[in-house]
Amino acid sequence: MSSEVLVSRPHYDSRAVAQGVPAKDPHVEPDVPQPSSGSATAGYRSAKYYPAEWFSNYRTMLQQAGTHRHEAQSIQRESKTLHQDTEAATLKTQAVGTRLLGERLQETHYWKSELKRHVDKLLADTESMLALKTRLEKALDATEIPFAIATDNLNCRTRRPGADLVRDTVEEELVKEVDLIRSIQALLKRTTAQVVTQIKMNREAKQTLELDWSDKHQAYNFDDHSGRYSNMSPDTQHHPSSASLQDQVCNCTLWTKFTQDNLSKALQEEQATNSLRVLVERVLQDTTDDLRVQCSSVDRAFSQRCAELIEAKTQLEMKHAQVLEQIGAQERNIVALQQAIHNKEAPLRVAQSRLYLRSLRPNMELCRDEPQFSLEGEVRQIDATVASLHQQLSEARGSLSHLEESRITIEKDINCKTHSLFIERDKCMTHRKRYPAVSTLSGY
Repeated sequence: MSSEVLVSRPHYDSRAVAQGVPAKDPHVEPDVPQPSSGSATAGYRSAKYYPAEWFSNYRTMLQQAGTHRHEAQSIQRESKTLHQDTEAATLKTQAVGTRLLGERLQETHYWKSELKRHVDKLLADTESMLALKTRLEKALDATEIPFAIATDNLNCRTRRPGADLVRDTVEEELVKEVDLIRSIQALLKRTTAQVVTQIKMNREAKQTLELDWSDKHQAYNFDDHSGRYSNMSPDTQHHPSSASLQDQVCNCTLWTKFTQDNLSKALQEEQATNSLRVLVERVLQDTTDDLRVQCSSVDRAFSQRCAELIEAKTQLEMKHAQVLEQIGAQERNIVALQQAIHNKEAPLRVAQSRLYLRSLRPNMELCRDEPQFSLEGEVRQIDATVASLHQQLSEARGSLSHLEESRITIEKDINCKTHSLFIERDKCMTHRKRYPAVSTLSGY
């Protein structure tokens, strides 16, 4: 009984220590005086462990240390393997990125070269269009001399006395010449406007290509600089947000299509320029030939008219009857034309009223459908018909006026033929010797 420990000691859980669970603090009871068999040995026997507990405690610590050592070695092996794998994967990914940057640089360089080639082509086309524009303007200015000659001839011939004031072949040819010159002037103006429009389109296409080229040049520099980065580059920085995909970023297909569309538009303008160049050359050649041919026709008409003036006296009576008959026919023609113009008013009102009502359709119902196209075509057709009838009526009235002049002319004295011959031969034909040369009419 004396060898037993009577004083309580703290509880020690060796299994919890072996499992790595922290030991709980023992519950401390309030200091209560405990009975003892002897007060002299009480201090040496309190709060001490048994030998078995001591051996269990240090064996547990040895086992725990061995477990931690094995865990540390396993983590070190895994870390080494992970380091090697991630290093290889990082180097491989970086190499792939560098290779893709190189391919991107080649592709960007190709498109840059294509853009530059088409920019140079558009620049050359624009210069050629400017040269053609200058030729057209010179050719247009050159037509003023034939126009002045023709109008002067017409004005001179209006001073023919009495019965010689007729609408003859010379006058018809002169009127044709005036009309031809006016049509040529209008054609040259339209062609010049087309050239100006084409120059504008070429410059717009060129500007679009230049902007695209500038963007690609800048992107090429960025990609080239990016491709030169390495792990040893001192100027690299962390940009965490750079890897996030933005909404406005396009894909490779759209990127390629954008440049292809620009090049396609430029190619269309180049083809349009070539077609327009051929058209301008043909217009200048045709207008020059037409003017020279008409000039020859007028000259022949003048020569013939001079010969006819000598023989005209014996034919005055017969011509007088013919002119009277022609006057009546032309008056009937004018009445018929006026009635035809009046008959077109009702269909025109119907078509325009239909178009007006259909223009009141709401929202998406305001569609250019087949009835709309038909009505628009009907209005254009009626307008063209009325315009044609008005033109024909104007020509008919002019012809009637000339016939009246011819009738009066025939009734006049034959002595005015001498004065008429002076006008035809000494005035008009002499003035026509100032007609411009072919090179001048061609714009050179």
